[in-house]
Amino acid sequence: MIELRDVTKVYKMGEAELRALNGVSLKIDTGDLVAIMGASGSGKSTMMNVLGCLDVPTDGTYKLDGVDVGTLSDNQLAEIRNRKIGFVFQSFNLIPRTTAVRNVELPMVYAGIASRRDHATAALERVGLGNRAKHMPNELSGGQQQRVAIARAIVTDPVMILADEPTGNLDSHSTIEIMKLLVELNESGRTVILITHETEVANFAKRIITLRDGQVISDRAPENRTLVDQPE
Repeated sequence: MIELRDVTKVYKMGEAELRALNGVSLKIDTGDLVAIMGASGSGKSTMMNVLGCLDVPTDGTYKLDGVDVGTLSDNQLAEIRNRKIGFVFQSFNLIPRTTAVRNVELPMVYAGIASRRDHATAALERVGLGNRAKHMPNELSGGQQQRVAIARAIVTDPVMILADEPTGNLDSHSTIEIMKLLVELNESGRTVILITHETEVANFAKRIITLRDGQVISDRAPENRTLVDQPE
């Protein structure tokens, strides 16, 4: 589903250049669950921006579902972000004065999808928050707010969920619950990519890609993958 070939991303800072990605090549198959790790300055935030079509490579190619992202216009990139990618962020990014269900409806407004309330309600039920639809974000715990954000990410039925430090603002219990939910969504057929610096989070993935200085230095299965308990 995803193919990066010799991807380079260079940011110009006056006369200086910052090579945030330096010849990255990798493939991610449909239905994979991948964690991308790296220290500060490793290039993982730039990788997220490229994978999420928030930025395009300076050199090299990025193909998403066979489409060369670098050839697309800003409007086409926006359509891909809205239709094909569900974003989950560390800070939840919910609109504070809007109910959970209306937050979930937002991507469908931009996509022109009808029956938005029905779709949004179903997405909230999918993440276990059907009974919190009319609550404001400040009436929800951090873990519940992230569940609303995940419902918003899946409501347009994207092919990929891109989660940027999705548990960074959560306690250990909520972290496990959110990771279980992301694993369940992956097991239902969605491709999930995690950007994280936490080994405990990365160990839920099937594959861990580590970046350093804008390059892939390892691509492996976790040594001790954390398995989600299946219901009896």
